[in-house]
Amino acid sequence: MAPAAGAASAMDYLSASGVSAILNFPLWKAATIGQAGFVHAADSFWARMRVLLGPPYKGVAATMFGMTWARAAIFYFSDAGKELLLRHGASQPAATSLPPVGISTVVQVINQPIVRGTVTIQDPRSTHPNLASALVSIYRERGAQGLWHGTSASVGKTVPKYVTAVWVKDWVQRLLPPPSVPPGEPGHRSQMLQRSAAKSVAAGVAGAALTNPLDVIRNEMFKTEEGATTTVRRLIEREGLAFVHRGMARNVIAVAVPVGLTIFLTDAISDFRTDRLERRSSG
Repeated sequence: MAPAAGAASAMDYLSASGVSAILNFPLWKAATIGQAGFVHAADSFWARMRVLLGPPYKGVAATMFGMTWARAAIFYFSDAGKELLLRHGASQPAATSLPPVGISTVVQVINQPIVRGTVTIQDPRSTHPNLASALVSIYRERGAQGLWHGTSASVGKTVPKYVTAVWVKDWVQRLLPPPSVPPGEPGHRSQMLQRSAAKSVAAGVAGAALTNPLDVIRNEMFKTEEGATTTVRRLIEREGLAFVHRGMARNVIAVAVPVGLTIFLTDAISDFRTDRLERRSSG
């Protein structure tokens, strides 16, 4: 399954997702610690800021790997699947929705142990030096099922996040007027990037805001080892519905930035590659 001619290649998606993951790790760390309540281990404002944004960046390589392949796979196969379904007569809503639902579910299930371990070691009180240590400890204490603890909440927040992002991305792209300058002429790339920036920001913010409560539930499940129902009941008893806003600002940044960056950079890399190929062929 491949995108239509002229569309971004798999390597474009992977490159964009990799750059996004590198830039996003400190933001992801801050959002994860805030949503899980780990920040309360610090006893002053500046101590909390060091916990949220400073080193040690435990699990950075594993986190970036998980983010990179997962986000690239979701966007690539969502776009490729949409083109395939449209060619076979599917409606626009079905072609836009079904691929991200399927691929984001599969990706999240595969990626869950990495997510489980990397969230666990962000706790400042964690004694695990790296991801492998955390995963071994979880396996010894809870078996294989412990590695997939919280999968329901993860899938519940990942699928709507990416379905929303893909929907908004495509909707804004159809809404915006196409570049008025033909490809290859001065000004075309600037107009293309402006369109891409608009759809990227809209897609990232929409996906992040919608799924923040599920991020909170998932991270609490990791921290307490409780099931989803027990976790939600405890959160409501302790915080009321205010828990749905916990870490919202950090999460919007931590999710909107990488999602938006991945979309934007994919367009930019693809346009740059296409432009170079056209210049070579014309030269």
